Amino acid sequence: MNSALFVAKTGLSAQDTSLRVISNNLANVSTVGFKRDRAVFEDLMYQTQRQPGAESAEGSQLPSGLQLGTGVRVVGTQKLFQEGSIENTGDAFDVAINGRRGFFPVTLPTGETGYTRHGQWQINSDNELVTAEGFVLQPGITLPAEVQTLTIGQDGQVSVVTAGNTAAQNIGQIQLADFVNPAGLEAIGQNMFLETNASGAPILNSPGEGGTGSLLQGSLEGSNVNAVEELVNLITTQRAYEVNSKVISTADEMLSFVTQQL
Repeated sequence: MNSALFVAKTGLSAQDTSLRVISNNLANVSTVGFKRDRAVFEDLMYQTQRQPGAESAEGSQLPSGLQLGTGVRVVGTQKLFQEGSIENTGDAFDVAINGRRGFFPVTLPTGETGYTRHGQWQINSDNELVTAEGFVLQPGITLPAEVQTLTIGQDGQVSVVTAGNTAAQNIGQIQLADFVNPAGLEAIGQNMFLETNASGAPILNSPGEGGTGSLLQGSLEGSNVNAVEELVNLITTQRAYEVNSKVISTADEMLSFVTQQL
């Protein structure tokens, strides 16, 4: 009877982790460029008391065995990189990636390269394009003084018009990084991802090339969290947690009956 208690305990633990994943998704429903997670479950090892296919007598085999599961666990969380909805903001420094693939590369304070879908750019004291945390875009885009208009093309070409000069000047190009397995990237917060062995090395392309999305100036990519879907998952998780709690209560009642009768 104790085994049922331990199996139900693994169910409670797994659903608690699932609830944490769902709550993080809902908390980031308005985060620009956020990609939702989902919990990945797997069953635990089995106790085999009768092996399927074993001989029960000469010339006959067991059609099925007796295998008792020991529970469940969350083996991982998977990032889902479906594209979020595109919102028109009208701000020249807002840039959305119109497509599922592609990340903006930026330089982190550690010297590492981070990757983000968050295109809400600002400028620092050196007139460089940076994230809200001050991380510089790679390759760097530095705006000249007295910029009147900033134009970012779908292919990443950046041009400006300055005071006293009506001709547009090209000052650089934004590139996007792509990965063989984006789900293998390490999420570190601040809308940033890091390269890992699972993701593979970054492949730099001009926007719109190599399968990467094109750029949309004056727009932002919203979170890909579907609040309705997450609420349904929340209800499912709650019911699964209640059922596992009921198993523990039932096992406790059965143990109580045994101790009182013997």
